[in-house]
This record gives sequence, C-alpha cells and structure tokens, in this order.
Amino acid sequence: MIRGIRPLLRGSTYSGALFAYCGALASMPLLPFAMLPALAWRSAPYGVRAVLTLLIWAALIAVVGLARTTRRALIACARRLLNVALPDPVARRRPARSPGTGPAPAVPFVAVPSGVDRWRTPLWLLLHVALGWTGGLASVMLLVAGLVLPGGWTGAEAGLSWSGGYERVTGAWSWAVALGCLLLVPAVCVGVTNALRWLAPRLLGPSSAERLALAAERELLLAERNRLAHELHDSIGHTLTAATIQAAVAGEVLSADPVAARAALRSIEESTRAALEDLDYVLGVLREEEAGTAPTRTLADLPELLDRLRHAGAVVEPQLSGELAQVQGTLSRAAYRILQEGLTNALRHGAGGPIEVRVAAASDGLELSVVNRTGTGPSTGTGTGPGVFPTSGHGLPGLAERVRLLHGEFEAGQHGSQQWRLAVRLPVRLPA
Repeated sequence: MIRGIRPLLRGSTYSGALFAYCGALASMPLLPFAMLPALAWRSAPYGVRAVLTLLIWAALIAVVGLARTTRRALIACARRLLNVALPDPVARRRPARSPGTGPAPAVPFVAVPSGVDRWRTPLWLLLHVALGWTGGLASVMLLVAGLVLPGGWTGAEAGLSWSGGYERVTGAWSWAVALGCLLLVPAVCVGVTNALRWLAPRLLGPSSAERLALAAERELLLAERNRLAHELHDSIGHTLTAATIQAAVAGEVLSADPVAARAALRSIEESTRAALEDLDYVLGVLREEEAGTAPTRTLADLPELLDRLRHAGAVVEPQLSGELAQVQGTLSRAAYRILQEGLTNALRHGAGGPIEVRVAAASDGLELSVVNRTGTGPSTGTGTGPGVFPTSGHGLPGLAERVRLLHGEFEAGQHGSQQWRLAVRLPVRLPA
C-alpha cells in the first residue's frame, strides 16, 4: 500500500507529467500547417479530413525529431525532468594529443545510425506528444468532473450516462465520485511519467552504434591517460633522480670545487625546468584544458640528457651509429623516453662505474641498450644502490608496454655476473 502511494508523493512524478504536457503544447504550432490540405479539400468527408490532418501533423512532428539538436534537447530535458540517466549522443571524438607535438588534428569518430536507429527520436517525439495529449486531456476531464459532480457547487445537474440510460449522481455519492476523480489525476501523472521513463532509455538512450562509439571513446581515453602516466613517470622520475644525485655531488664539492658545484646546481635548474614543462602539459591534458604545445623530446635531445648525467657525476660512454637524425616522429620520441628510463634506473640502482649507452640506427631497425654495473646495496660515487631510491615498479613494465605497442623487442635483466642490461630493438624504415 505504502509502495503504491510513494510515486504520488514524488516531485519527479509531476515534473515528468509536466514534461509530457509541455511536449503536447509544443506540437501546437505545427497543427495549422497540418490543417492546410484538409481546408483545401473541402469536398472530402469530415472524417477523412480529420484523419488526413492527424497524419500530416504526425509526419511534421516526426520530421522535427530528425534534427540532431532536437535529440540533444530531449535528452537534456529527460535527464532533468524524468530523472533518467542518459548519456549525450556520440558525435565526434575529442582530438587526441600526441606526445611532443601538441594537439593532433581532429579525428572523426562519428556513430553512423542505421535506418531503424535514425527513427528512434521521431518515434519518441510522437509517443511523447501522444502521451502528453492523452494525459493532459484525461487530467483536465477528471478535474472538471471533480468540480462539477457535487451539484451544490454549480447548481447544475450532474450524472453518469451510458448506452443503456442515465443515472443522476447526487448527495454523498456525488462527493465520493468527485473525490475519486480528483485522486485519479495524480494517478494519471504517475502513468504518463512511468511510460516516458520506460521509453526514454529505449528510444533516447544510446543505439548499438553509439554504444560501440562510447566504448571506443572510453578505450581511447584510458589509453591516453595511460600514455600520460608513462610520460610523467619517465620525465619526473628521471629528473628527481638526477637532481637528487646532483644535489649530493654539489654538497660534497661545494668547498673544494665551487665551479663543479655551480655546474651541478645549474644542471638541476635546467632539468627541473624541463620537468615542469612536461608536468604542466600533462596536468593541462588531465584537466581537459587547452594546454600549450608539449615539449618535444627526441633523439636529438640525447646529448643534453647525457650531459645532465655527467653533471651528476656519472661516467657515460655513448656509442652512437647510423643516421639518427633520420629517425623522427613517434619512434624518435619513444626512443628518447626508453633511454631516459634506462639511464634513470642505472642512476638509481647501479653500483657506480661507467654507464654504456648504445644507439644504432639501421635500415631495418633501431637498437637501444643501456648497460651498467649492478648494485648490491648503498654505495659511493654515482651509484645509489637498491633501497636508496624507492621505486613503484612501474618503470620496466611501462617500457615493455611501450615497446610492444611499437612492435619491437624488449629485454631487461642480468648481463654477465655484475652487469644489468636493457636492450630494445624497434622496427624502422629509414628513407633512402
């Protein structure tokens, strides 16, 4: 009993009925246009002209429902007045930003509706208007009956008629029937609102094509955020590691070698400024703001990266071969990030000694490797040993995923008895 009364006490019941009645009233401006053919065809019977008018009126309402703006407005109103969760129509994917190049050109991602899906909105609009007129007329008739049936209010004779006769409603019965009519008005509102709520997800909700587009959109968003997490890990992790070591070196040589200390502090300033640029770009994307052009880090910036490591006191032995300048675009950016992560790991967990960096560009592939002595604990010099820098454990898995997406080969682990080796091979086709 209480469950049946609850819908009568909810404000959303009456806001939904108002939505239906407003839809009926909104169709009124189309009625004069629907009546024009009937007015011109005066020789036709009245019934034929009435049916013709209704058919043309329904056709005009359906045509209005074909507009994309109509669907968006209906979805917004249904969410607010019917309290139904409906996603926005999928039209176009947000332009993806590629790392280091700023916003990429807009990529169309349009959900193409089928013939049936295209008519879901016009069907909703027709049913919406029909329910609005039916519920509105029924509510008005019940209200009028509730006021007229008690004869003492109007002085008129009220009664109920049917095909077999006529029965006067007087006295207490008139009041009882009037009260019943008034109580039926909220019941009509409940029926109209529930009908619209049942129809809304089926006709205004996402179609099969839109659901596929939404799923693809979510997948692209997750991939974008995953890529940004890798970029942030590579850039900020390397910078913090190098800056910590450089600060330690500057503190050690501050009195004995002020020039070296100043060089280390200058390197800290340059690397942290670059990291702040990366961080500002990533945060701008996460906030869905128009961030500026992302800093481009490619193999062309590798010498600067190696210089920062040397300022931190590391001994770096690079071996560069091939036409590295011809490696461009995504491959060059990915190679830089892979080497950056490998060098960061060497600084964090190495046991001192030289760090061997090899980059070889051939006609069929790009080979990268970073080799360093393995650390067995805290040590002096440039090596920090495991445990000095806590790690999240996401570096190597992130590198492996990055290489896999580029259809490359990834290897990381012990190399000999006292060395750690990171080796990556990326397929590449260099211009002749």
